[in-house]
Amino acid sequence: MNVTALLNSLPGSIAQGLIWGIMALGLYISYKLLDYADLTVDGSLCTGGAVAAICIINGVSPWIAIIFAALAGMAAGAITGILHTALGIPAILSGILTQLALYSINMRIMGKANITVSVTEYDLLVSIRYNNKSIIIGVIFVAALVALMYWFFGTELGSALRATGNNPNMSRAQGINTNVIKVLGLTLSNGLVGLSGGLYAQYQGNADINMGRGAIVIGLASIIIGEVIIGARRSFAVKLTSAAIGSIIYYIVIAVVLWLGLSTQDLKLFSAVTVAVFLSIPYIKSNYKGRLALNIRREGRSNA
Repeated sequence: MNVTALLNSLPGSIAQGLIWGIMALGLYISYKLLDYADLTVDGSLCTGGAVAAICIINGVSPWIAIIFAALAGMAAGAITGILHTALGIPAILSGILTQLALYSINMRIMGKANITVSVTEYDLLVSIRYNNKSIIIGVIFVAALVALMYWFFGTELGSALRATGNNPNMSRAQGINTNVIKVLGLTLSNGLVGLSGGLYAQYQGNADINMGRGAIVIGLASIIIGEVIIGARRSFAVKLTSAAIGSIIYYIVIAVVLWLGLSTQDLKLFSAVTVAVFLSIPYIKSNYKGRLALNIRREGRSNA
């Protein structure tokens, strides 16, 4: 096997991992902090990409385009939150409904299934043709977002969001309007997902109606991989950073398995298996430690 080909693909994997790491940061808010299984991300990622691409084609600066992409993602997250809190629709189903609606909305935004934004025609922020520049931009975005999130979740409002996810009943007893907080959390979460989609559309040079399919799996894989490798019992800033690092590791692993000969049509299966494996590791470890402690106690009693 040609090792050089693998090494040449690594900058692209790192760049792509950083862009999807922004999406993982968004999912971290809903999945880890808010304890909300939000499936909106599969649609809001494409919404961000579609909005950014349309803006760029119509002469808007790529920087402004990703702001609009983030706002579009925030709108999608707010809709999911309202469906859940105001209408009483279960968390998973509210995300599915928004995701389903976004398919038609994204088609309306783009006017067709795929639109191209070529780096030869537009001065894009990131591009698959310039991976070194894309890595630098990706690192800047991730570092800035981690710092901003670290600050926000240390404020009273951010602490209320974390408390709502940790114990909603106790939060309500403390006077926190948990419904408002849930809508806020989902809005912020999908805003980051939309931002990621806006950057990803620029990176790959097009916005496609299916670009967000499976995003929830990639995001979960990034978060879990980061936690398992770096450790869950770390400072909050390290936990946030680990989500982005997990995304980079995920795409490097993808590059390696493709280099080893895995068919691209099996990538979704590989992603699902990867998430299942890493999700089960903490459970297996806790069970092992529990059984080991039980055996030690039993041996102590028998020796006594």
